[in-house]
Amino acid sequence: MFRRVLNFSLILSWLLFAMNCRGSVAAAGFTNETDRQALLAFKDLIQEDPFAVLSSWNDSLHFCEWKGVTCGRRHQRVTALRLVSQNLVGSVSAQIGRLNFLSEIQLENNSFHGTIPPEIGQLFRLQTLWLYNNYFQGKLPLTLSKDLGLTLPNLKYLYLGGNKFSGSFPPSMANASRLLFLDMSWNDFAGPIPTNLGNLDLEYLKLDGNRFGSNKLDDLSFIGSLTNCTNLRKLILSKNQFGGVLPGSITNLSSKLETLWLGANKISGSIPQEIGNLNNLYLLKIGHNMISGSIPESIGKLSKLQELRIVRNNISGKIPSSIGNITGLSYLAAAENMLEGSIPAELGNCTNLQALDLGINRLTGVIPEQVIGISSLSVALYLELNEFTGPLPSQVGNLKNLGKLSISGNKLTGEIPSALGNCLVLEYLYLHGNFLDGAIPSSLDQLKGIQQLDLSQNNLSGPIPEFLGKLPFMRLLNLSHNMFEGEVPKVGVFNNISAFSVVGKNMKLCGGIGPLHLPACPIKSSKKNKRPFPDKMIPLLIIPPIVLLLGSLFLIFYGLKKSQQRTSSASLLENQYQKITYAELLHATNEFSPSNLIGEGRYGSVYKGSLNSGEHIVAVKILKLQERGANKSFVAECDMVRILRHRNLIKIITVCSSLDFNGKDFKALVFEFMPNGSLDSWLHPTQAEEQGLNLNLVKRLGIAIDVASALDYIHHHCETIICHCDLKPSNVLLDGGLCAHVGDFGLARFLSANTNLSNNAHSKYGMGEEVSTEADMYSYGIMLLEMFTGKRPTESMFIDNFSLHNYVMFALPDHVMEIVDSTIILEELEGLNKNRRGEGEFAKLKSCLESILQLGVICSAKLPHERMDSGNVVKELHRITKAYNE
Repeated sequence: MFRRVLNFSLILSWLLFAMNCRGSVAAAGFTNETDRQALLAFKDLIQEDPFAVLSSWNDSLHFCEWKGVTCGRRHQRVTALRLVSQNLVGSVSAQIGRLNFLSEIQLENNSFHGTIPPEIGQLFRLQTLWLYNNYFQGKLPLTLSKDLGLTLPNLKYLYLGGNKFSGSFPPSMANASRLLFLDMSWNDFAGPIPTNLGNLDLEYLKLDGNRFGSNKLDDLSFIGSLTNCTNLRKLILSKNQFGGVLPGSITNLSSKLETLWLGANKISGSIPQEIGNLNNLYLLKIGHNMISGSIPESIGKLSKLQELRIVRNNISGKIPSSIGNITGLSYLAAAENMLEGSIPAELGNCTNLQALDLGINRLTGVIPEQVIGISSLSVALYLELNEFTGPLPSQVGNLKNLGKLSISGNKLTGEIPSALGNCLVLEYLYLHGNFLDGAIPSSLDQLKGIQQLDLSQNNLSGPIPEFLGKLPFMRLLNLSHNMFEGEVPKVGVFNNISAFSVVGKNMKLCGGIGPLHLPACPIKSSKKNKRPFPDKMIPLLIIPPIVLLLGSLFLIFYGLKKSQQRTSSASLLENQYQKITYAELLHATNEFSPSNLIGEGRYGSVYKGSLNSGEHIVAVKILKLQERGANKSFVAECDMVRILRHRNLIKIITVCSSLDFNGKDFKALVFEFMPNGSLDSWLHPTQAEEQGLNLNLVKRLGIAIDVASALDYIHHHCETIICHCDLKPSNVLLDGGLCAHVGDFGLARFLSANTNLSNNAHSKYGMGEEVSTEADMYSYGIMLLEMFTGKRPTESMFIDNFSLHNYVMFALPDHVMEIVDSTIILEELEGLNKNRRGEGEFAKLKSCLESILQLGVICSAKLPHERMDSGNVVKELHRITKAYNE
């Protein structure tokens, strides 16, 4: 009801505009009666059926052409209808066919539903039709599917992706002679692709995520006709049902081709030897098919290639040495094939590699020093389940920015190199299932970020180092089936029986926590006179510091008591807030005691306080007025919280602007107290906090929805658009029920037509962009990735052009379970085991996490217009939650 009333008030503004158009059509640039009648039809359409064309309007739309008669552009023809990411719902009326002056319609990233009216074929001037990411369904009208070339002769850009359209590929598409971009991805289209698309001058063809093809030999015959599209740059056909042999004609595609994506089909055959002809290709993805044969030597001619993904095929033979010519390659994934022979040392020339996945093949020989030492590797290096022999080269220490290393299931011998301790940002290390011997090197205590360490099924010996239990982020530790001896530590991870294992051949272990049921360790005899100083000297060493501490506390207390007892306060907000004095806040916080300090930022410190004799617990933010910009932050926050009312925003109780007892300015804001602290403290708990702090998958999803709902409110449902400009986990607070509340509006801005402010305060979250709702969505996307990977965007591994966004993007979709915060997986798997739920539920878990991280990647896209709107994020998160709970 609220949304409908709000939208109707916006429609009224459009009515006024449309009525104004009746007397001003000449000034708008129309030169004939047809154009004049079309514009007047728009006025009549709104008056007669305001919810028919589009169910809601927004007066902050992007198409200035519509407002030409009022914003000074009086000589522009009215041509564009842009309603992008406006959180709109409803259907499109047949009356839209009366707006025949339109050349551009953009409705993407909303919630429109229903079918497309055939009357849209009357818009003969239309050049751009962009319906991406809505809920349109059904078959395309005949005006688009059979008569497209006649009804819309000027159409250049057709984006239908991300809807629920069905039916076959429109047979008349080849008649749309001016068509350049065609996107039909992620719908329910099916059947064959016509073989006459070469009649078009296509630059972009995206058909992924449908049911095109029928697993027949001629499914890809249409590719031969595409060789006539000499300007084709992107061809994306993944996740369909294409069968048959990969045609050799693919190597005759446009020399301008940059993206070729055929993954997740049923394509057989081999990679053509002439693949090197596509010398402008920068992305080649043909994974998850049935391709056989070998990798052709000509692959080395693709000098601009950045990503090569051929995982999960039947490719055999050796990795060609020519691959070392692709020096700009950043991602190489060839796992789960039948590759054999050794890794060519020439691969070490690819000094821009960020991820290398050669796992689950038949590779042999030693691991080349040149490859294990590629210092640019930062995302992952997977070499597991091959037949590598020899020692692990010490050059592994060059991987100082690597996040994941897996060389398990091989035949490595020798000791674990101490140089491995140089991999300071390593989080996942898997060396199990080899023949490694010797002790665990002490240098591994430098792996402060390690979360999972598996050294099981080797021949390691010696004591279990206690430092393994002191590594702050260790979640899983497997030391089983080795020959360790001595006492099992009891610190850190060794206190959680479900987080570590020492079973198997470790017969000489003793001690540890009770559930291990190991024998007690022998009691070590103590030696006399072991103390470095006599007992009589202990009081002399302890008493002076205690006296000094007590004296300091007395002086602080005495000084505060002697402070002046007068105050002056006045609320900066409306009269509905209770007034409060400096003295009351002093008393409420126990004189701003450090024991009550619950948070601190650049412009203020937050204390826990109690009002009304302890009946009301509050959070008191004391501004650091000596900091430049603190006063401006205070005023800004007052301006914001005065008008904001939402369940997912921090509730303000009152403010105080007064003098302290020394006559200095004093400013404070009093908020509702959030007993569960900040989201940051839950995502990154210190060791002292760690006990009991855990957010499972469902709780994190709920928090993500809460924060997105708050953004949706300030972006779309306030009198004036507000940009938070400082969204991050430390500014998201949790109440007793773990409901999230967004706070700290000190950097927030009202958004107006003249806004041109830059927010550089937190570049890892906001990219230093100009103030905009899109910048907020970037921050939200990064926060979403942080919530589900457990990684801060400011960690040392994210340097240069490698970011948290790239880290997740490169891991999707095949390695999603390896980048997710392990605490989520452990808890969810424990729940699955208790309820005896099988592989189907595990697949549902993986799908859920993949969808969440994909959403985070979209929201944190580099280009602002590619990011999802907050309203659509809320909708998508609800869909993900519902799918997981079903």
